[in-house]
Amino acid sequence: MDYALYLLIGLVAGTLGGLFGIGGGIIIIPALTYLLHFTQHKAQGTSIVFLVLPVGLLGAWKYFQDKNVDFRAVTFIAIGFFVASLFGATLASKIPDVDLKKYFGVFLLLVSIKMILGK
Repeated sequence: MDYALYLLIGLVAGTLGGLFGIGGGIIIIPALTYLLHFTQHKAQGTSIVFLVLPVGLLGAWKYFQDKNVDFRAVTFIAIGFFVASLFGATLASKIPDVDLKKYFGVFLLLVSIKMILGK
């Protein structure tokens, strides 16, 4: 059964999400593709669906308690994400899996370089 591995992936992603404020997809998508051999499309679809559930509620509550939430930013980011996620999902469905995986990797690499260089 893969249930224990799913749970472990969720625990790692949740911990890093709470620690660094990162989207779980940075952990979950590579884990699903490399550990569980999901296609890139299936991994991305699985990742986006779990976001629909209140998975970050406890972490968000802690940040709220510590006065580290900007609700104006949350509102507008959520509106943009809600609208644009349909566009992104539609675009992704038209890209071959092997190419989509490469684009995702390049995106992560660029973000990593930017953060490491601090510029």
